Amino acid sequence: MNDIQIRSEYGLDEVQARIEKHIDTLSNFTATPGNGTTRLTYSKEDLQARNYIKEKMKEIGLQVREDGFGNIFGKLEGTLKDAPSVLIGSHFDSVPNGGSYDGPAGVVAGLEVASLFAKNQLKPKYPLEIIALIEEEGSRFGGGLMGSRGIVGMLSEDDFKSLKDKDGVTTEEAMVKIGLDPSLPKKRDSKTMKAFLELHIEQGPILEEKGIPIGIVESIVSLTQLEVTVKGQAGHAGTTPMDRRADALVAAAKMIAQLPELAEEEGNGTVITTGQLNVFPNGSNVIPDKVVFSVDIRSGKEENVLNVIEKVKELVDFYSGNGIQTSVEQLLYVQPKMMNKDILSLLKKKTSEFNVPYCSINSGAGHDAMVFSDYTDVGMLFIPSKNGLSHCPEEWSDSRHLAMAVQIFYEAAKKLTEAE
Repeated sequence: MNDIQIRSEYGLDEVQARIEKHIDTLSNFTATPGNGTTRLTYSKEDLQARNYIKEKMKEIGLQVREDGFGNIFGKLEGTLKDAPSVLIGSHFDSVPNGGSYDGPAGVVAGLEVASLFAKNQLKPKYPLEIIALIEEEGSRFGGGLMGSRGIVGMLSEDDFKSLKDKDGVTTEEAMVKIGLDPSLPKKRDSKTMKAFLELHIEQGPILEEKGIPIGIVESIVSLTQLEVTVKGQAGHAGTTPMDRRADALVAAAKMIAQLPELAEEEGNGTVITTGQLNVFPNGSNVIPDKVVFSVDIRSGKEENVLNVIEKVKELVDFYSGNGIQTSVEQLLYVQPKMMNKDILSLLKKKTSEFNVPYCSINSGAGHDAMVFSDYTDVGMLFIPSKNGLSHCPEEWSDSRHLAMAVQIFYEAAKKLTEAE
């Protein structure tokens, strides 16, 4: 890639070094040192990360604020009065024992674009806003994409307040504990958003296998997240005969074991995952009386997701009876999303101008970009993931690729903000 063109105003090596420093620092804010990144929303680690992000925004000269969800915004004002903003960013929460790049890479990319605006004394007509979003993963409060859904009004005030983590802590209680203010404004008028750009690691093997540093995302899959509750009857593990038991965990295990078959029957790349399983009362010598587990369904075709949802409901209902009660709640549903054609063309043009190899790619993972796509023009870039790994401590992406993506977003942001 020696023929990649780097403009003097850019300084790829300098940006790459800062990116590595940002990523390394944020990776220290984990509840599981030495075993990946665990940074749940509204945790001590969340507070450490948000303080770092806000500090860097202020150093760049951005106006910093948080909303009633705890999303972070760093704004470079434009010269046009009341003009909509060009947003760049991603999320900064993680899955348990995840990696350092899923989410933070996109936040860091936004910070670096803003740094280049400041370094080159650019004055945008339309404001530039760097955003860091909460609870994209759904690891603490379920559902996922909470920060972006809240911004656009897909998550109501009442629904937000009713959310609890596995320990029964509500969102508002958790916010207040780390000094956040849930009474601040939450929903944002879509008229204040001109465009949204998100950089993310691919979380798959395609770009690395092709030796291509940039993927320009064309579409994002349809996905849903269900929560299944199975209720039985608690009892003593030693004195309750097998034929007298209503064991919630045994019933749940039978359901979960059959879920992969539902995706395989549907085909077309449909996938299904149970990633969370909570057992109550969770005693080694107590028959479980309640189990709650997640069901994540994804496909490039919406009809496949809808079909599997119905099959899951039928499967769960089949195990009702003989002392077992079941229910299914849909926590999240998102249709397949296409990225904006004009922004796609802009990203392809800017990437080509630097002679950076790229390919079009579809996303098999959900992202905040898919939420914003119904409310503003959206574009998204992927960079390669080593060995295609993500959501694990081994997750890694090359900072050089990240710097290339920053360069592309910088040029795109100059065009979209009409900066001079």
